[in-house]
Amino acid sequence: MLGLKLPTDPRWAHIAEENLEEILSDHAYCEQKAASTAISLMITYPEHSELVTEMAALAREEMSHFEMVHQRILDRGFVLGRERKDEYVGRISRFFKKTSDRDLRLIHRLLTAALIEARSCERFKVLSEHLEDEELASFYSRLMASEAGHYTLFLRLARSYGDRTEVDRLWSELLAYEGEVIKEFGTQEHIHG
Repeated sequence: MLGLKLPTDPRWAHIAEENLEEILSDHAYCEQKAASTAISLMITYPEHSELVTEMAALAREEMSHFEMVHQRILDRGFVLGRERKDEYVGRISRFFKKTSDRDLRLIHRLLTAALIEARSCERFKVLSEHLEDEELASFYSRLMASEAGHYTLFLRLARSYGDRTEVDRLWSELLAYEGEVIKEFGTQEHIHG
């Protein structure tokens, strides 16, 4: 369903479990950045009423996810660490060339967000199936479904604001690119690392 070209090695879940404070902090910041992306899209494209409505709801949901992750950090006696650069997102964000076409930039941003959500969904699935911590495994199982909804939302919006054939071509190219990029990740205690 997600279209990802390369699955995450399940051994990544062991890296995550050995470094729970790091993975939870990284996850918390991912949720904050997702909320920020939703807010940015609302501010940049206020003329798209459906987008504004969907992004307002998404920003609230992402911040509620941040709160849930932060609570798990506190419950384990950890503290929210400093934000770290998400190299994966940086690499994915460079796929589309800069353009002065405002509408095309929207499509690019929506597709990039869809891909990040798809990979997060896939990583949460790995965590839900391989973590020994049953509470966290269950937590990630619930979040996995939410991330899948976000992925489909962004992809649906991209298709509604652009020519479906062209959007699907761009999506396919982005997925192929991500399939190569992700080969360099999966060895660190980051959600996308």
